[in-house]
Amino acid sequence: MMSINIVIAGPRGKMGSEAVQMVSRNKTFELAACIDRKNNGQTLNDLDGAPDLDVPIFDDPEQCFQKVDADVLIDLTVPGTGFEHTKAALLQGIRPVVGTSGFTNDQITELENLAAQNNIGCIIAPNFAVGAVLMMQFAKTAAKYLPDVEIIEKHHDQKLDAPSGTAVKTAQMMQETRESKQQGHPDEKEVMDGARGAETDGVHIHSVRLPGLMAHQEVDFGGPGQTLTIKHDSYNRASFMEGVKLSVNTVMSLNGLVYGLENILE
Repeated sequence: MMSINIVIAGPRGKMGSEAVQMVSRNKTFELAACIDRKNNGQTLNDLDGAPDLDVPIFDDPEQCFQKVDADVLIDLTVPGTGFEHTKAALLQGIRPVVGTSGFTNDQITELENLAAQNNIGCIIAPNFAVGAVLMMQFAKTAAKYLPDVEIIEKHHDQKLDAPSGTAVKTAQMMQETRESKQQGHPDEKEVMDGARGAETDGVHIHSVRLPGLMAHQEVDFGGPGQTLTIKHDSYNRASFMEGVKLSVNTVMSLNGLVYGLENILE
């Protein structure tokens, strides 16, 4: 079996460093290079705490993609950087696997068009945890029967975007099955701004940011005399790596953009 040559963006980040470990342990993956805004010209084994791998580091993604023989980019950075990296990869014929949440609809459309024009695979997943994807799918099913629903998502206090990409994606998926309606009392009034959270299509989304948390979401449904809670917890970043690995293998046979891990699960 041919090995898949991989570039990882953000190798010093918590998710990026987990991806470096995952790739280095996988016999069918080869870590070809890393993209990092610091440490240009160094190798991975020059960095404190990094694996002892003689892998070049670039600060310029275009230069990286031109100099290195790569099949796939794994990007687990932040929305602005991740968007530029993904665009550059698609233009160079490299298949992106992107776990950065917070892309706008316009950005996703632009990347979708680029992938189609270049006839190349791209996977963008707000959440790579398989359990989280199942939680979203179950919520989509439940919303057809219990349209009164709120989302509470909880993350560590270093997360930049709120609500999370997973919460936004969950609300979008529920819109496909849920009867559109406003919830709560028609004369409800927020005594403090934001008390009811964000709102999309009548669904309220609440974001919690605290140290000690990783990535957690519950979808609460209510009906006459009953409630249903669908809940998922990621306790460490290893929970995301099975989804990343699946995406790397799958993106090699795609010829367009797929948004959401649920679309590649059998």
